[in-house]
Amino acid sequence: MPGSDEVDRIVGAWSRERPDLDFAPMQVLSRVGRLAKHLDRARRTAFEASGLDYWEFDVLSALRRAGEPYQLSPKALLLQTLVSSGTMTNRIDRLVHRELVERRTDPHDGRGILVVLTIEGLARVDAAISTLLTSEAEVLDNLSPTEQERLAGLLRKLSLDFD
Repeated sequence: MPGSDEVDRIVGAWSRERPDLDFAPMQVLSRVGRLAKHLDRARRTAFEASGLDYWEFDVLSALRRAGEPYQLSPKALLLQTLVSSGTMTNRIDRLVHRELVERRTDPHDGRGILVVLTIEGLARVDAAISTLLTSEAEVLDNLSPTEQERLAGLLRKLSLDFD
């Protein structure tokens, strides 16, 4: 087992001050929260290296994951990114302005619109995901592949009620 970390110090201080409380949840969730902050920094750095903001990566990666021809309806993008329709309209507008996506008429529904990844958008999202995976691998570097798999399973089990 590794040495003490900041969470051990925080929990120790709280336990000393409030011995009547059970700080077991803090042992897990404070670490998850602190790791989330480190991951957020790694992601921000990866996206900035590709000239993207987090929200831009979110939309572009949804389109990329859709597979060729890398297009989705605004409604499908809403479902994947969990933002309001007004926010999505604003984001699409900004991505169109940056020439990372295009709006096209849906050939199956002349009234519908599709958001399509441009060549530049594809290049940026591909660069960002490559950089991101390198950064994330570094965050997990102290864990063996077996430990990473076990942790992923435990976190999946914990998050199922939220998804």
